Amino acid sequence: MKRALIAAGVVLTALAAYLLAWPVPIDPVAWDAPIDRGLVDPFGANNRLRHARPIALGNHVGPEDATLGPDGHLYATTAGGIILRIDGRRNYDAFADVGGRPLGIETATDGSMIVANAYVGLQHIDLDGTVTTLLDAVAGRPLVYTDDLAIAADGTIYFSEASTRFGAQQYGGTYEASILDITEHGGHGAVIEFRPDTGVARVIMDGLNFANGVAISDSQDYLLIAETGSYRILKHWLRGETAGRTEVLIDNLPGFPDNINNGLNGRFWIGLVAPRDSLLDDASDKPLLRKIAQRLPEKYRPAAVPSSHVFAINGDGEVLMDLQDSHARFPALTGVLETHDALYLTALFGNELGVLNKEDL
Repeated sequence: MKRALIAAGVVLTALAAYLLAWPVPIDPVAWDAPIDRGLVDPFGANNRLRHARPIALGNHVGPEDATLGPDGHLYATTAGGIILRIDGRRNYDAFADVGGRPLGIETATDGSMIVANAYVGLQHIDLDGTVTTLLDAVAGRPLVYTDDLAIAADGTIYFSEASTRFGAQQYGGTYEASILDITEHGGHGAVIEFRPDTGVARVIMDGLNFANGVAISDSQDYLLIAETGSYRILKHWLRGETAGRTEVLIDNLPGFPDNINNGLNGRFWIGLVAPRDSLLDDASDKPLLRKIAQRLPEKYRPAAVPSSHVFAINGDGEVLMDLQDSHARFPALTGVLETHDALYLTALFGNELGVLNKEDL
């Protein structure tokens, strides 16, 4: 009996030492997560996405973002580094191979495309599919997690670096690195202004908790930025007396905001890639507990729960439309590409691009 007790004590001591001292990549910071109100007005539960239909993408997975090309076709980024071209009959082909993990994509005024590649930086795709790297470092520091972008009318590119600490390639992928950054909550995200004509890039916002979606207003007066790790959308002024000022446009969202895309008539579309995690919220002011959780087997750590949820706002933060699917037919929606007759639903996972005809709304 005595030997058994000693053996049990040794095991428990070793387990405690492991949970308290084993090295992990995160150094969590205490913060106060807002109380999760759940799916309440204006995000009340609904099934307005139930009529969405899939566009099958074969072996291509993770259509994270999409843009409308000058030819009227859709162009979508995928996890394998291929930019897909999708025609009006919903057939697809490989338009360009950018390598890495392309996330955000936008069409420039000349019809070429700019890609935010998490592993590479900013890339340019010519009309013939030729790929070149525009920017891979800022102030001598390599970009490690380029995420989303917006292109101003004058050609200036505004883009997010989700994390300057947890590189997407270094930590095994964009999803894996995002979990680390959000769990640490150390304010490693930034928004960068890049002028291709001069080659000058400068940080205009930093200290963000996983900087994600970026969009510019039709008036070119301000940016909207999704701060995923803080469940909120920020508004950063570019012009006028308030230039350089940042304000919280909408906060305490019921999920993790991802892309922000310009829609029609001044709308901004935002994807809630996953609902809030109660364990992560409850441990927001307990950094040691979050560090201990990182030492547990992966299945016991915070992870994205499948859901289908997108919404539209105006520049004042008013929610104009909220679309959900309780069956999560298209899980982990990152955003929406709006055309005159349809909404195209982009996603972090899966090999389908969702499409919802506006007549079915």
